Amino acid sequence: MDDVPDRIEHTVLGPTTTPDAVLACLDTALEYGMRACVPPWAVGQAAEYADVGLATVVDFPHGQGDTDAVVAAAQHAWESGADELDVVCNLGCLKAGEDDAVREHLSEVVAAVPVPVKIIVEAPLLTDEELHRVGALAVDADAAYLKTATGFAEGGATAEDVALLSQYLPVKASGGIESWADAETMFEAGADRIGASSGDAIVEAWRDERGEG
Repeated sequence: MDDVPDRIEHTVLGPTTTPDAVLACLDTALEYGMRACVPPWAVGQAAEYADVGLATVVDFPHGQGDTDAVVAAAQHAWESGADELDVVCNLGCLKAGEDDAVREHLSEVVAAVPVPVKIIVEAPLLTDEELHRVGALAVDADAAYLKTATGFAEGGATAEDVALLSQYLPVKASGGIESWADAETMFEAGADRIGASSGDAIVEAWRDERGEG
């Protein structure tokens, strides 16, 4: 596994994230050859500051925005310089069985931007049946990835959820991934990307294992 740094999105999305914290995240991403995921308000500054693969979140963390508002937010994030968008699925509608509404909402958001869109499904809050449904809906919406969690609900990424979701689309495993052992487990389960606030520690441990430390 030679491309681990490029498959990690070093993340800073906490509710007290400061401008300095965003710049520190970008500096670390540059140093370690990782991607970065930053809050929407920081995208323009981040795009000017650092040449890294840049993601941001949309309708985060609950996914309960009106479709027109979410579309506008997605377009603004892309126009500000985001290379990829992580959009939260409306779990309330999904759990209510309103699959057509979920599909239409996600389809409009995906179609509004020319960059890859990941659908955050908050897997710890869903049953396997619901995960299968949302996986199929994300495919129908032409999403590029599924993402396991926001990191702000109870629970995080599991190998079982990654394996299930990877039946549908490439998976970004996110939520509770703090070490190379955690990340390796997710990669082995089928994850294509890792979202983590400890990306530097993950890469350092991966390099140490390869004798590159």
